Amino acid sequence: MSAPFDSAHFRLVLGHVPTSVVVVTGLNAQGAAFGVTIGSFTSISLDPPLVGFFPGVRSQSWAAIRESGRFCVNVLGSHQEEMCWRFAKEGDDKFAGVEWVPSAGGSPVLPGSIAWIDCEIDTETIIGDHTCVVARVASLDHVEKAENAMVFFRGKVSSVKHGG
Repeated sequence: MSAPFDSAHFRLVLGHVPTSVVVVTGLNAQGAAFGVTIGSFTSISLDPPLVGFFPGVRSQSWAAIRESGRFCVNVLGSHQEEMCWRFAKEGDDKFAGVEWVPSAGGSPVLPGSIAWIDCEIDTETIIGDHTCVVARVASLDHVEKAENAMVFFRGKVSSVKHGG
């Protein structure tokens, strides 16, 4: 028989792996804007262009966003810590006071984002306590002279310097 698994130690150790910080935004069936901070976004394929991320299975924000079948990934810059934490919690009107513009697909692009990726949901699979979302990229763009990117590292936000 194996020893009980220590979830806190697992989280501590894996916190040493830097992860991207993005806010996935979209509109529900009634056209209301929703968003959720994600620390598990990744590129999957160039041909076809696919990306993926893992929202919690209980995420109310993701449940609302998925209704439209599309969303926008907003890549946060190191200057957007307030935006990161605003969209990390459930409840409240996360968009109160946020002046967003629609992406090509109509999803919110957050002010100050250093890149944005418009997507259409391809597949969803529940894996443990998260949902694996795979999406096809419809359009994307970035800020030419972007700020440093935000990352999660050891439970805190940090930045990665832009090399160019």
